[in-house]
Amino acid sequence: MAVFNGTPITQFPKDFLWGGATAANQLEGAWNQDGKGPSIDDALPGGKARFAIAGSPDFDWQIDEKKYLYPNHRGIEHYQYFKDDIKLFAEMGFKCYRFSVAWSRIFPQGDETTPNEAGLKFYDQLIDECLKYHIEPVITISHYELPLNLAKKYGGWKNRQLIDFYQRFAEVILKRYSDRVHYWMTFNEINSAFHFPVMSQGLVPSTGSQDFTNIFQAWHNQFVASALAVKFAHQLDLNLKIGCMILYATSYPVDADPLNQLANLKVNQDLNFFCADVQVRGKYPATTARLLREHHVDPQKLTITEQDLQLIAAYPVDYIGFSYYMSTVTDVTHQNAENVAGNLVGGVKNPFLKTSDWGWQIDPTGLRIALNQLYGRYQKPLFVVENGLGAVDKLTVAGKIHDDYRIDYLRQHIKAMLGALNDGVNLMGYTPWGCIDLVSASTGQMSKRYGFIYVDLDDQGQGSLERIRKDSFYWYQKVIKSQGQEI
Repeated sequence: MAVFNGTPITQFPKDFLWGGATAANQLEGAWNQDGKGPSIDDALPGGKARFAIAGSPDFDWQIDEKKYLYPNHRGIEHYQYFKDDIKLFAEMGFKCYRFSVAWSRIFPQGDETTPNEAGLKFYDQLIDECLKYHIEPVITISHYELPLNLAKKYGGWKNRQLIDFYQRFAEVILKRYSDRVHYWMTFNEINSAFHFPVMSQGLVPSTGSQDFTNIFQAWHNQFVASALAVKFAHQLDLNLKIGCMILYATSYPVDADPLNQLANLKVNQDLNFFCADVQVRGKYPATTARLLREHHVDPQKLTITEQDLQLIAAYPVDYIGFSYYMSTVTDVTHQNAENVAGNLVGGVKNPFLKTSDWGWQIDPTGLRIALNQLYGRYQKPLFVVENGLGAVDKLTVAGKIHDDYRIDYLRQHIKAMLGALNDGVNLMGYTPWGCIDLVSASTGQMSKRYGFIYVDLDDQGQGSLERIRKDSFYWYQKVIKSQGQEI
């Protein structure tokens, strides 16, 4: 039987989706052009202190360009340069390109009944440009781009009215693009609300972002909305693949102390599995009661109907998309343990790992562990839709970028994915994050670069916007052409 074939896998499948990933709010720019309304990200200032500023109760979520810098207002002007950018992706050999549709470009305030045709036409052009080069579009419906009006007027996703608004948005773009787009994801890093609900749920401090009752209600409303999107998509075309998307950070206990072992088990249950359990298995996990108790949530204060639960059960996602950048360590027994930063999730320093320029722990083996944990738990196809190294790139006098450190990071993670294939994992594809330099979501900086393509812009938004191929561009080109054999 083929399932017991003992021959080692030495290259990725022919239909493996090699590509790259971006988000509209970080590269498009044109934040107020052609009818687009402001998103919550448009009101988030740039700089390393952006989350601290936004988390202050005094922050009023008014766009004030005299007071703050907003790098994403310009992005890298992908809205104008998308044809050039897609051409570069095609030169690398991309099989797919993951991007998001800016909700407020389609429904400027989020609660309209008629979509903005100019916004729809932009994505028509973007999708057609991808298909021109035989690049499969992979669309994230909501990627930290909630219309600002829905956060301020309605209180974000804790309000059940957002289910209807999202449903309208999702149905408009699914109906418009489903003849050309086969892969979709409903919400980006939905579980990130554990640490910063502003981005993923639109819960600004004035509407209760620190109250876990609101966070849990917002999750439930998103789960219902996700199920409705799956239902509509499958009614349109059963061949459409609709996935969830979670932030995954492999977590290790610091030692064999049972207290740390138990604490780490809870980290995995809550951060890595809770949201996926609901969207993939179609029901809340047994750990939900414990999670609510520990966060002082009274279930009687939640609005959850039997119809909601039936809908969630009937329309689970088809695959699991996830981001993986780094791993964490759990330690509840040492008060003075040294901590490090991460992708919205920090943790205790792991002495066995190196860190990036921004202090994120580099752990390719953790990706192999993540793939095994997710596939072993859910037995559904996996898609690594974010992975990459944020670093300071130096442009040489000759106009080159020698980013061997990025190549090494990606090489080791691709090896880990190949190892997972040999472990029996069903892996659909790989889209490294920020395949072209863009504005960082966590720090609002251009200097935190991930791309294979350098964009001449600094943290103040100054520069020529010239696109320059890095060494990693040519390296990734060979990786794709060789199906992962030449790395």
